[in-house]
Amino acid sequence: MSMQDRTEAPPAGGTPPGAAAPAPGGEKLGLALAVIAAAQLMLVLDNTIVAVALPSMQGALGLSDANLGWIVTAYALAFGGLLLAGGRAGDLFGRRRVFRTGLVVFALASLLGGLATSGELLIAARVLQGVGAAVAAPTALSLLASTFPAGPARNKALGVYGAMGGLGSVVGLLLGGALTEYLSWRWVMYINIPIAIAVLIGTGVLKEGDRDRGKVDVPGALAATLGFGSLVYGINRAGEKGLGDSVTLLALAAAVVLIVAFIAIQRSSRAPMVPGAVVADRSRAGANAVMFLVGAGMFATFYFLTLYMQIVKGYEPMVTGLAYLPFAIGIGFAAGGVGPQLLAKMPERTVIATGLVIGVVGMVWLSFLEPSQNAFAVLLPAQLVCGFGLGLVFVTLTVISVRGVSPEDTGIAAGLINTSQQIGGAVGLALLAAAASVITENRLPGDRSDALTTGYSYGLLIGGGIYLLALIVTLGTIKAPAAQDRQPSL
Repeated sequence: MSMQDRTEAPPAGGTPPGAAAPAPGGEKLGLALAVIAAAQLMLVLDNTIVAVALPSMQGALGLSDANLGWIVTAYALAFGGLLLAGGRAGDLFGRRRVFRTGLVVFALASLLGGLATSGELLIAARVLQGVGAAVAAPTALSLLASTFPAGPARNKALGVYGAMGGLGSVVGLLLGGALTEYLSWRWVMYINIPIAIAVLIGTGVLKEGDRDRGKVDVPGALAATLGFGSLVYGINRAGEKGLGDSVTLLALAAAVVLIVAFIAIQRSSRAPMVPGAVVADRSRAGANAVMFLVGAGMFATFYFLTLYMQIVKGYEPMVTGLAYLPFAIGIGFAAGGVGPQLLAKMPERTVIATGLVIGVVGMVWLSFLEPSQNAFAVLLPAQLVCGFGLGLVFVTLTVISVRGVSPEDTGIAAGLINTSQQIGGAVGLALLAAAASVITENRLPGDRSDALTTGYSYGLLIGGGIYLLALIVTLGTIKAPAAQDRQPSL
């Protein structure tokens, strides 16, 4: 027996071996929620925290324009490509142990990135950050499910977790702007270290849950990781080099072959990395498809709005970050408060559909951006509308993604929903950025600010179209349970 096993063994007269441990009390549940929410926020915000700092990084480390993009892409590749493997690792080797390992890797990688003296070292640090995030993110949601008892407590925790998923991207932009302008770009790396340490200290209140004693599906893990990694790489390179580029075509072809191989392996494996029960449920499959589409539209929205504010409007990093506050407020208000209350009163399909309709309205509103426009006319209020709509969507998709999954498979279910958002974001950003670039080029020669804004506006409008497609998928896949089957009120 290991030291950890001896430490966690119940006292005489307590919970017998193999039985579920009692749920933590109210105070511990509050601390557990704070720990998991802080971890999720830290992991998600690193998708965007570097965005505002990119020019400073380029100047300090002498990065070329091509290599500058890898600071963002490297994290997305590692994070999106390894999420499924990270979720399965938690199910097999213990979620709390794997969660802690991911946090340590993430913190060390952040330190390495902050100390980087070359672009290559910074990019390598971003890859390691992605690895740590891929291990920690799905196990965080699994620990939430095993720590909080089913019912109102778990619904509230899932609402907060869902809010962090959407809020983290916006907080990253806010924090990145403030740290870059008032301290240094290196602090967008260093800031993760104290957060990770605080989360590590608090992990003792998290309930481990049952462990799957099966085997690791190594072929499946390799095929999934390399397949999704090739897809993200190919899509990002296509946005830079075009679809005719030989490396782009090779990466996309490899992605197709590997993903098909992954599906074949899962069907034939005795211990598949993604158990059939996880993907067989129509609502759960639909939730992942909707999250893919929402990620595609949301990542592109941040990209277009950041370029509009910094290039067209000339905003400083801090001002750019502050300009995202309405989006953050909208997501937080919907996912942390309104969303869970609506889920207690109406079917999940209705809540998602409502959020997507609101999101479409917000995207159409954003498409009316103009170079000399006052921020209060479109930029700020339209973000508030978009954020509120997406907040409703995030919290509901999070609930659906893990509901009804056996305890030993919650890690992989969490990995799937996170993978859907990451891969969707990479695909959507590359495709919409390419479309906006073509539209901008067609407006030149002429006023550059007008041409850029036109490209961004059409990109945002296409993003609204993606949300509309997500609405159709929602109505076709998410089941509407009877009133007595809905989650109880918070």
